[in-house]
Amino acid sequence: MKNAAFFVGAMLLCGAAIGAGPLRKDLYVRGAFNGWGTDNLLAYKGKGIYETDILIGPGNQAFKVGYGDWSTQWVLDRAASVTVATDTDYRMASGGPEDYLFVRQAGTYRFSIDVSTPAAPVLRVVRLAAAAVAAIDPHEHDAPAVSLAWPTFDGGQETARFSVRDPAAALRAYTHSSTMQLRDPGPHFVRYRETAGLPTVRSGDLAFDALFALALAEMKLDSVVEIRDGNYNGGAAIACECFETGEKWHYVWTRDLSYAADLGLAMLDPMRAMHSLDFKLSGYRASIVKPAQAAGSADGLQIVQDTGSGGSWPVSTDRVTWAFGAEQVLRMLPAAERTAFAARALAALVNTIENDRLAAFDPADGLYTGEQSFLDWREQSYASWIPADIASLASSKALSTNVGHYKALTLAAALAAEHGQRSRADQYSAWALALKRAINQRLWLPDEGMYSSLTASHFDGAPLHKFDWLGQALAIITGITSGERARSILAHYPHGPMGAPVIYPQQPGVPVYHNRAIWPFVTAYGLKAAATVGNVSVADAAYDTLMRGAALNLSNMENMEWLSGQPLLLDEKQPSLSGPVINSKRQLWSVGAYLGMVIGNVFGIAPAADGIDIAPFITARLRRERFGQSASIALNGLRLRGKTISVTIQLPPASASDGFYLVDSITVNGARAPRHIAWRDLPAASAIAIRLGALAPGQQGIRRVTADPYTESSAVFAPPEPHMTALAGADAIYKFYRDGQLAAGVAEDGACYAAEALFSTSGNRSHHSPPLCTGTAIDIPAADARVRSNIAAMPYLKDWGRPADTFAVDGIDIPAAGLYQLQVRYHNGANQVSQGISGGVKSMLVKDWAGRVVARKVVQLPHARIDKAGAVPVYSTPLTVRLAPGTYSVELEDFYNMSYLQSNSTFSAAGGVDGASNRFDIYGIRLLRTK
Repeated sequence: MKNAAFFVGAMLLCGAAIGAGPLRKDLYVRGAFNGWGTDNLLAYKGKGIYETDILIGPGNQAFKVGYGDWSTQWVLDRAASVTVATDTDYRMASGGPEDYLFVRQAGTYRFSIDVSTPAAPVLRVVRLAAAAVAAIDPHEHDAPAVSLAWPTFDGGQETARFSVRDPAAALRAYTHSSTMQLRDPGPHFVRYRETAGLPTVRSGDLAFDALFALALAEMKLDSVVEIRDGNYNGGAAIACECFETGEKWHYVWTRDLSYAADLGLAMLDPMRAMHSLDFKLSGYRASIVKPAQAAGSADGLQIVQDTGSGGSWPVSTDRVTWAFGAEQVLRMLPAAERTAFAARALAALVNTIENDRLAAFDPADGLYTGEQSFLDWREQSYASWIPADIASLASSKALSTNVGHYKALTLAAALAAEHGQRSRADQYSAWALALKRAINQRLWLPDEGMYSSLTASHFDGAPLHKFDWLGQALAIITGITSGERARSILAHYPHGPMGAPVIYPQQPGVPVYHNRAIWPFVTAYGLKAAATVGNVSVADAAYDTLMRGAALNLSNMENMEWLSGQPLLLDEKQPSLSGPVINSKRQLWSVGAYLGMVIGNVFGIAPAADGIDIAPFITARLRRERFGQSASIALNGLRLRGKTISVTIQLPPASASDGFYLVDSITVNGARAPRHIAWRDLPAASAIAIRLGALAPGQQGIRRVTADPYTESSAVFAPPEPHMTALAGADAIYKFYRDGQLAAGVAEDGACYAAEALFSTSGNRSHHSPPLCTGTAIDIPAADARVRSNIAAMPYLKDWGRPADTFAVDGIDIPAAGLYQLQVRYHNGANQVSQGISGGVKSMLVKDWAGRVVARKVVQLPHARIDKAGAVPVYSTPLTVRLAPGTYSVELEDFYNMSYLQSNSTFSAAGGVDGASNRFDIYGIRLLRTK
C-alpha cells in the first residue's frame, strides 16, 4: 500500500492551496448521516490538521473523506480496517469502498485528518463529551395536548403529542413531540405553523390537522431558489426556483420530483413544479452534432436520466416518469404558461420516446428494457451477480419502468392531438395499447395473482417471482389493469404490521434501504390504487402507515424498516444489515405523498384536464378513529387554477363495521353538482359540500405477513439465487428454466439454462442464477486480422468510442443457420458501476456478403467493475439476429448517452466538464448460437 499512500499525499498537496492549508480543494466528510453531501467541511487547524465536528445519530454509518466534486476520495488503508474505532489513528489510502463508524447513541464526533506527513495521511475520530441539556416540556404553554399512540413490533408503544397555542386561531402554530428514537440527533419535538395562502384542515382531530400543516411546512422548506450537488457546477449553487429533494439532498432528480409532483405538489405549486420539470430537460451540448443513428430533432431536447447504474441511460430508462409530474402540472397551469410548457413537453417527450424506442424497446416481446423505477441500487433488489454484469441488468424488463413508458406514450399522444399532429397521436396511442397488451401478456403471473416486477436478463428472460408495490399500484392507477386483476393485486400483495414493503420477498444478506423498507410515496400510490378498486383493508393500512410515519418521526421521512416501522433499525449483531442506510427528513416525494393523501383521498379532490373529480375515500375505520368526535371535516383555502375552494364533508355516524362511505350528494355554493365539475363551471370562490351516505363493504382482501425484523425468516425472505457452490439450504427446492421457460428433459444444444431456488415453506423464490448457454460461440479477439479500426489493438482497442472512431469485423463465416447473439467483449472503467453518465451506447449493425444491412440495434456497454488485479472484460447487451450460412461483417457506429446533453456539461466526473464520454476498451466480439 506504499504506492497508494504516496498517491494520496501527492493528490493532497498538488495544485494551489485554498485558504490556510495545504489542500488544493475543500475537503469534506461525506456519509449516510449527511446524505453523502457537502455539509461537513473539514476546517484547517494548523500543523497539517483538518477537523470537523458532526452530530451523528445511531447507526452503522458509512462515510468517506473527499473533495466536493468527488475527484479524489480517501478511505482507510484496507490492510488495516474498514470499521473505525474512536480514539484510534488510521492510515488512509485513495479510493475503495466506504468506511463505517458504528454509533449506538447520538453524539458529536470530531473527525481529524493529519496531512503533516503527505505520504501517510491519518484519520482519527473522537466522540466529544455531551453537554448537559435541561429537560423541557415543549407543550407547557400550549392548550392541552392530544396524543396518538401506536404499538411497536416488540410489544411496546410509541406516542406522538400535538398542541396549539390558540386552537381558535385562523392560522395555528403547532407543537409536536414524539417518544420514538429519531433517526437524526436533535430535540424530540418540532414547531411549525400554518401559512397564509396555503390550505388548512379542520377535522375536530388536532393531530390530523397538525400533520397536514407539517407536510405543508415541509413543502415550503423544500421550496428553494437555488439547488446544489457536489457532482455538478463544482458544487456551487445553481439558480432554480425549484423543489429540492430533502433535508440532506439539495438537488432535483427526475423520478423523485415527478412522483412528488404527481402525488400532490403540482396541485399546490404548479409553477415551481414546472420550473423543476424544466430543469430536468436538456438538449445536446453545443459541441455535439446529433449522431446519425439517433432519432428526434437536431437540438435533442429530451428528459434527463440521472446518474445511475452502469452510467445512467439506457441501463435505466425511467426518465419517462417525468410524464407523471408533467401531466399534473399541465392540468394546473394558467393558460399562457400551459401553452408554452405543453409545447416544450411534447418536444421533449417525442425525442425521449423515439430514442427509447431505438435503445430500449424489444420488439420480440413488446416491452422496454431498463432498471426498475427508483429501485436503482442494484444490490438491494437484483441478483447478487448482477453488479458484476450490468449489461444483464440493462436487458431485463421492469413492470414499473414499462408503466412509466406507457404514461409517456399516452401523454405524448394527447399533446400531439392537441397540437394537430394527428398521425403522431395515432402512432403513440397504438404503441401505448400494444405496450399495455405486452405488460399483461408477459408480466402477469396467474399463480401469484400479481405482476412480476421484472424479467430475468438476456439468455433467460423469464418473468421473475419478484414483486414491487410501486409497479403493481401504477398498473392499476394508469388503467393498464382493472377489474379482477386489480382486485387480485390488492388482495395478494403482502403487508407487514406497519404496512406494505416496496419489494417482496426480501433480499437475504442485504441491509435496509429499498430492501426491507416502507417508502411513504410508494404507500401513497398503493392508497390511490386501493381507492380506485375500493379495497378498504389496503387503504386503512396505507392511512395508518402514512400518519404513523409522519407523527412519530416529526417529519415525512424517506423510508422506514418495514417490520418495525423504525427510521433506523440498529442491528448490533450484524451491523452491516442495519438501516435504512440513508434517510432524510422532509423527503420531497414523502411530502407530496402526505399532501396527496389528505387532499386527494380523504377530501377526494382530484384535478383533471378539464376540471376536478370529487371522490373522497373515507373508510369506517378512518371515520371512527380519526374523526370520531366530529360531524364534519373541512379543507379550507385550497387554490386551484385561480379559484379558491373550500370542501366540507358531512360524516355519517361512526360505525363499528368495516367499509367505505358512498357519496350521497355534492353541492357547490348550495347548488347540486356532479362528481366531475368543469373548470368553467367552478365559481372563483367555491364552497363544495359533500354528504356521505351508506357504508359500502368494499373489498376486504389483504395478505398479512410478519416476522422478527432481526431474523432472515423464510416467511418473508427469498432464498439466495443458486450457484454451483452456494445452494440455498435444506428448506429450498430448485427449478430450472430453458430459454425462459420451465425446463423438462435433457439439455439441448443451443439452449440457455438458469436455476431458481424457492422455500418449500413459504414459496418465496430467488432470483435466477446467471444463465448458462450450451451453443457454440465464435470468438474474435480485437487483435484478429479481420478487425478494422482507426485504433491499433495492443492487444485490445484502448479508449475506443469517439464519434469518428471506427470498428468493423469482416469475413465472419457462419457455418450453420440459427439464432445468433452478437456481443462486444469490453471493459468500461469510466466510473463506478453505481455512478456516472458514461455508459457505452453504440449502434451495432450486421451486414451480409453483399454489404446489405441484415440487422441493426443499439447495444449497451455499461460501466464495469475494476478489481485489485485491474480491468476484467465483460460482454455487452446482445444483438439478436437469425443468420443463414454465409459470410458476414459486424460494425459499430456512434449513438449517444447522457454525457452528450448540455445539462451534464458541469458534471465533475467522466462525460462532464472534460466533454462527452462514450468510450471503452474493446477486447473483441462473440457470436453465440442459441437456437
